[in-house]
Amino acid sequence: MSPLRILVTAAFGAAVLTGSSGCSSTSTSAKATKTSEEVMEAGFKGKDPALKGADTVAGRIRAGTATDADLKLMVELTRQLALNKPSKGDLASWTAKTAALHAAAKDLAAHKPGAADLWKEAVNCKACHSMHKPD
Repeated sequence: MSPLRILVTAAFGAAVLTGSSGCSSTSTSAKATKTSEEVMEAGFKGKDPALKGADTVAGRIRAGTATDADLKLMVELTRQLALNKPSKGDLASWTAKTAALHAAAKDLAAHKPGAADLWKEAVNCKACHSMHKPD
């Protein structure tokens, strides 16, 4: 492959990646209306620690009992999460993790085949918290 073709291919790939990341989450001018903490409270943290999150939207998704309203709410919550900046850690890592979580939530809401597996992979709390949750 010629050097020019490599350069053009790389530039096109960068443009596609930039465009697809903007489309998959939100526009760059959008501002979050919920903090990361508010998103966690609304969708991931349960009121009763003994239930280990089973009483949350994420818990109902995990159990397979989420309603369409739950799924729609999770799409919005993950969109809001992606609009926030990480409290600590690398912005690129945060962007990749929140974009994957948001995409998985959208696939769940659209009832796409295999969406539950993508959700389980994307909703890795420890992977995100160990890198981005403040001490």
